[in-house]
Amino acid sequence: MKDKKINRYLKQSLFVLLIVGLCNVSLADNIKDKILNSEQSKALNTIKSMTAAFHQKDMRGIMASYENGGAIMFEPGKAITDPDVIQKMFEGFFQINANFTYPKGHEVYIANDIALHIAPWVMTGNTPDGTELSESGLSIAVLRKQTNGDWLMVLDNPNGQALMEQ
Repeated sequence: MKDKKINRYLKQSLFVLLIVGLCNVSLADNIKDKILNSEQSKALNTIKSMTAAFHQKDMRGIMASYENGGAIMFEPGKAITDPDVIQKMFEGFFQINANFTYPKGHEVYIANDIALHIAPWVMTGNTPDGTELSESGLSIAVLRKQTNGDWLMVLDNPNGQALMEQ
């Protein structure tokens, strides 16, 4: 009789643990979809607008996402601020029809008029000879709120994972 009670108790405990575990997995899956406040959403919209402009090969839309003098690290450790060089670098990506997605979502943190955006990305494309490309990385961007309320990128490092790979 005592063994039956212990077995029933163990089964009930395992069932509860299973349910709790499933709930935690569900919560973890939804972290990427966490609710942002209005300022976080505005900062994230700058990233989304820039990505959409990039996919449309809209150089004006891309450049409008950055503050004058903003720096982009197309390669780890190399900040580029010259707008002509930045445009040439983006044009290089246009040649491979690069497509960026953010499969694990975005994180946006704000302190005063500064925002930090963090997002893992996946890029696919094709070289001119048809070779398929696929790369991934970690985007880390710093944005500043402008006097008109818009958020613009000041620093854009799509190679945030590089330090981890050294």
